[in-house]
Amino acid sequence: MNIPELLRFLSERIAPSNEEGYRYIFSFRNPSHYQEILHELQLKVPGLDPFLRQQLHPSALMQGLACSLLSADLPLRFRRMIRVEEDAQVRVHGLPVHEKQINPGIPWGVRRIRAPEAWAHTTGLHVRIGVVDTGVDFNHPDLKYCLARGVNLLSRYQWPYDDNGHGTHIAGTIAAAGGSEGITGVAPRAMLYPVKAFDNNGAAYVSDIIRGIDWCVQNGMQIINMSFGMKKKSSSMEEVVDRATQAGVVIVASAGNDKKKRSIDYPAKLPQTISVGATNRERRTAAFSNVGPYIDIYAPGDQIRSSWLGGKHRRMNGTSMATSHVSGAIALLLAKRPGLTPAEIKALIRGTARPLSLLEDKKKLHAGELDAYRLIRRQTNAGVSRKKS
Repeated sequence: MNIPELLRFLSERIAPSNEEGYRYIFSFRNPSHYQEILHELQLKVPGLDPFLRQQLHPSALMQGLACSLLSADLPLRFRRMIRVEEDAQVRVHGLPVHEKQINPGIPWGVRRIRAPEAWAHTTGLHVRIGVVDTGVDFNHPDLKYCLARGVNLLSRYQWPYDDNGHGTHIAGTIAAAGGSEGITGVAPRAMLYPVKAFDNNGAAYVSDIIRGIDWCVQNGMQIINMSFGMKKKSSSMEEVVDRATQAGVVIVASAGNDKKKRSIDYPAKLPQTISVGATNRERRTAAFSNVGPYIDIYAPGDQIRSSWLGGKHRRMNGTSMATSHVSGAIALLLAKRPGLTPAEIKALIRGTARPLSLLEDKKKLHAGELDAYRLIRRQTNAGVSRKKS
């Protein structure tokens, strides 16, 4: 394959920065071609527009790259070597709730999963969680002890500041430690790495998610929180999710808010992830939540109080909110048992779940509600038994 020729072809069709163009993901059938294109991009190839280097976004996990082109009509000689996928849009799974005064303390969802009872055994100390979302409010008092810099994929030279609110809300539920003036999250001593892949409207592209997962794997994240979804399956995203899971990273994904009974959004629908549906205060599935056989676990997602922009707090609904409870619970677990694999963690999450309300049809749900205390106690008891033997 003539890589310099391919780069020149792309250079002629790259969309100017002031034009959206058509977004595509290219993955190479032969991994050596990906390594070759990285090498060529580092060289000053004659006739290659320097602007191209800024517009091509490589992914080591995918062994491919993404870019915006004015046209993606690749000649046959290239198509034999490259898989082309449209770069689809993805949206966060949070629904705003209008409310008045919000009191500080431990939110009902954190209490429901019995996280405070687990804190005698673990608080998630030093567990590294990548939050692929809209960024985070670095000045929020609730989050001042749990934030690392992370990365802004939309503007690599800027910090991943939140200009939407969704990412800050997710961060608060996972690891807030606001004391008497704020809220406390599920794993208040975990470390969050915000990965800003979503814009101020809560929208991103598959290629942004791929780069986010790539960054998380390269920077040693143990958990990736993915509170977003899309209706259509992406082969590129599935490949990257699979490779990240093989690398030992636990991926927790929200099921979606479309009230579907037998289907959920991607990437939660992928078997490698832990898929999360939402429950309400009555221990029933939330009215908005997707449910059914693809759900691995349910968690509180209705009227969830958490951190918000400007040092404030807000209630939100969504499987996004449920997912952040699960990521926090896994952080509690990994602080005790750092060697557990993603498959083992999924089995433990499912195996320690509590049954939902008797009003629910168990045969259709296939899963129970998260119980962080039972999750940690099972591991604590297992450790004691091993020592005795």
